[in-house]
Amino acid sequence: MSLRTLPLLFLNLGGEMLYILDQRLRAQNIPADKARKVLNDIISTMFNRKFMEELFKPQELYSKKALRTVYDRLAHASIMRLNQASMDKLYDLMTMAFKYQVLLCPRPKDVLLVTFNHLDAIKGFIQDSPAILQQVEETFQQLTDRYGGLSDGEFQLIRQTLLIFFQDLHIRVSIFLKDKVQNSNGRFVLPVSGPVPWGTEVPGLIRIFTDKGKEAKKVEFKHGGHYVTAPKEGSFELYGDRVLKLGTNMYSMNRPVETHMSGASKNLASRTQEIIAPNPLAKEELNFLARLMGGMEIKKPSGPEPGFRLNLFTTDEEEEEAAVLTHPLLGLALSLLQQDQQRNKELARIMGEFEVTEQPKQSASKGDDLLAMMDGF
Repeated sequence: MSLRTLPLLFLNLGGEMLYILDQRLRAQNIPADKARKVLNDIISTMFNRKFMEELFKPQELYSKKALRTVYDRLAHASIMRLNQASMDKLYDLMTMAFKYQVLLCPRPKDVLLVTFNHLDAIKGFIQDSPAILQQVEETFQQLTDRYGGLSDGEFQLIRQTLLIFFQDLHIRVSIFLKDKVQNSNGRFVLPVSGPVPWGTEVPGLIRIFTDKGKEAKKVEFKHGGHYVTAPKEGSFELYGDRVLKLGTNMYSMNRPVETHMSGASKNLASRTQEIIAPNPLAKEELNFLARLMGGMEIKKPSGPEPGFRLNLFTTDEEEEEAAVLTHPLLGLALSLLQQDQQRNKELARIMGEFEVTEQPKQSASKGDDLLAMMDGF
C-alpha cells in the first residue's frame, strides 16, 4: 500500500463531484450567479490550505465510509442541499468514473495527468475568482513537488492501492453502459485499441537475444488489437497539453447520467454491513476524519441568501424511490449501533451527520451549524 495515494484519490473524486454538480445545476436551471457561488464555495473549501496540508501528509487510505463523510461535508459547504438518496448517487457516480479512469491509464504515471485534467477543469470553473484560483494553483505545485520525481515503481504502487480501494465497487452507470464500456454486471470492458503507453512500441514483435546481448532473431505475431504509437507525452506543467483525455468532463455534452437501481441496491447491503460491523480501524478512521475536517475551514456565508435543494435524479419521484430503498437500512444500522452506545459513541455521531435536512436553511445559520460541527472535532 502506498502512503502517497490519498491526495490523488481525493482530488480526482472531488473533480468528478464538481463535474456532476455543475451539470445538475445547469439541468435544474439554477440561476448562474447562485450556481457560481455554490461551485466557488465548494472549491474554496476543498482547496483550503490547512486542509491540503493534512491531505498531503503520508498516510494510509481508510474506508470508503470515512472518505464519504468528508465529501458529505464538502458537498454541503455552500447554500446547496442534497438529500440522502442524491448524495448516495453523487458518490456512486464519482467513484465509478474515477475507477474507470484508473483502469484505463496507459501507464501508472498517467494517473497524475488524470489529476491535472481535473484541476484544469476546476480552474475553468473559477476564472473570475483569483483568490480561489491561487489556491488551486498552489495545490498543483504541491502535486508537482511531491509526485514529479517518483519512480515508475512508486506510481505502480499508487495505482495498485487505488485499484484495491475500488475493487468491490461494480455500480452500473448509464453512460458507460450505452458506450458499451461497462457490462451488465457493472464490470468495465478494457479496450484492445488506441495509443500504447508513451515510450513503448506497438505489440506484434518478439526479439530474441543471445547470451552476449546481440539480437539473434525476430518473430512477429498477431496481437488481435488496433494499437498505435502514442503521438507525444502529456505535459506535466501548470499549463500544457495533457494529451490524455481521461479525467476531462464527460458531462459537458449534457448527457443524462443514471446509476441503475439494481446495482445501487446491491451495493446498499454492503454499505449497511459496513455500518453494522465497523472495522477494527474505526478509532484511527475517526482520528483521520478529525484531522481532515478540522482543516476544512468553512467560512460563514455573508448575506441572507436562501439555500436550495439539488436533485441528482431526473425527477423528484425517482429520488423518493431511491430514498425508500436507502432509509430503512440506515435506520436499522443506526438502531444496532445504539445497542452498544458506549463502544460506538463516536462512530454513531458521525453516522448521524450523514442525514442532511432536505428543507434548506438560511445560509447564515447553515454556516453556524458547519462551524459548530468543525469545532466539535
